[in-house]
Amino acid sequence: MPIVDSAIYRKGVRESHHVTLDQTFEDLHEHGGFAWIGLYRPTEEELAAVAEEFELHHLAIQDAQTGHQRPKLERYGDTLFVVLRPARYLDETEQVEFGEVHLFIGPNFAISVRHAENPDLSQVRRRLEADPELLALGPQAVLYAVLDEVVDGYEPVVAGMENDIDEIEDELFSNDSNVARRIYEVAREAMALQRATHPLVRIFRSLEAGYDKYAVDIELRRDMRDVLDHVLRTIERADTFRALLENALTVHSTLVTQAQNEEMRQLSHASIEQGDQVKKISSWAAILFTPGLVGTVYGMNFTHMPELSWTLGYPMALGMMLISAGLLYWAFKRSNWL
Repeated sequence: MPIVDSAIYRKGVRESHHVTLDQTFEDLHEHGGFAWIGLYRPTEEELAAVAEEFELHHLAIQDAQTGHQRPKLERYGDTLFVVLRPARYLDETEQVEFGEVHLFIGPNFAISVRHAENPDLSQVRRRLEADPELLALGPQAVLYAVLDEVVDGYEPVVAGMENDIDEIEDELFSNDSNVARRIYEVAREAMALQRATHPLVRIFRSLEAGYDKYAVDIELRRDMRDVLDHVLRTIERADTFRALLENALTVHSTLVTQAQNEEMRQLSHASIEQGDQVKKISSWAAILFTPGLVGTVYGMNFTHMPELSWTLGYPMALGMMLISAGLLYWAFKRSNWL
């Protein structure tokens, strides 16, 4: 359902629950208080009805309708438009999933528009309804509670990413071919976490600039500062993740290069050894070929053949074989072929 919840609050107490936006608008006009409307992937018509009722700026409505916005805070008169990027860590797949929440905070209304299941703002509503003193502060209390929920949601994400980085560091020297891919995936998540958290500092600074003008309660200001402290710690850890992953990628690249160099060295060594073997085989083939050539000539059985009737013919042939083989052996040995 696009309308997750729609209620009117007076003095920190939930006075009524409405099924349709028209009922909420009518009750708000007749009895006052402030409306808190929660929408999940609303249609253009529903957003248009809300925009018309509370005079929301058309540019903010366009952003809320299309989604895929960076975290930011914009003021349109007395209305705040806030975009947040909550996150959650999925243990099953060891991945980080990012959502998107749009908030319209006005003098007598708080409207939340979600484009993903995370975060579950019904928990925020129940927590605030259990604290009437805080909820009595009005829509600003809703803004604080949602900011606190989103920032608290980063804690398990940071813990999960720390565990992923520890596993990557353990796998760096295991020769696992998937390490580079894992480093890239976690680095991409770290960058997304940075993009989600870094703009929050500007959001809180902008809110602080309007505390006096909009008479924000002193206790609420302190609560906001506490959330900002959590944001700064999360940013520091996210930045650390980025540096650790860059170092891990550098180490992995170095290890891969060393492995490639070692493989090339081994291939070169094998090639040299193979060349030496070829030289030896060729040398011995040449040594054996020359005596064989002489023996072949004397094995032709011609009738008129030189030195057949000479007593020293065969000793001379054998001598030629030995001398030629010896000379070739000496020549190859001198050339380090043997």
